[in-house]
Parts: sequence; structure tokens; C-alpha cells
Amino acid sequence: MTLKIAIPLADGKLCMHFGHCEKFAVLDVDQASKKITNRTDLVPPPHAPGVLPVWLHENGVTMVIAGGMGQRAQQIFASNDIEVLVGAPADSPENLVAAYLAGTLKCGDNVCDH
Repeated sequence: MTLKIAIPLADGKLCMHFGHCEKFAVLDVDQASKKITNRTDLVPPPHAPGVLPVWLHENGVTMVIAGGMGQRAQQIFASNDIEVLVGAPADSPENLVAAYLAGTLKCGDNVCDH
């Protein structure tokens, strides 16, 4: 089974403010081997409440790793069957996913205040 993990990007690293990212890295992960099998970078539609969760769901995303995200956005992701991890550090998508797969991803405080 393939897991699709989306990571919001700014300057090639995780964007700390989810709704203000330049693009999303979507990484396909083979759950059996715990290996990244593909990466696609997608330019999101213009930011508006509720748009990104639906758009990512339509692109097959099943998990989002974010720095900060508002509670309402997290609820919308949950209603679209997308798991959300918040408080991740600003790092490359590959490093974040590798740390998640190894069980070593350190998620701190949600840096979003709304």
C-alpha cells in the first residue's frame, strides 16, 4: 500500500505557515519497505478556507506534515481522511518523511495561532 505525504514548501524546505506555501512536495511511500518511491511538486490553488484539504484529497494525499496549521484546517483535513502532523521542523521533505518512517520525527508546538 502506498502512503502519500504532502509537505508545504518555501525555499525547498517545510513552510512553517501552511496556507502560505509556494508549493507542496507530495511523496509516495511504500509502507512495506518504508521507502520513498516518488516525489511530485504541485503548485496549490489560491489559498482560501477549506480549499487546500479538498485539493490535496483529490490528489490522493493521505497525510500532511506541517509546521503550523489552524484548528479549523485540521478539522477539514480530518473530514477528508487526511492525517495531520503539526509542529515539524523546517527541513527537506525527504528528511522529514525519512524521520517519520523511522519513528524519529520530532514534532513540537503548532506554530499557527489561529
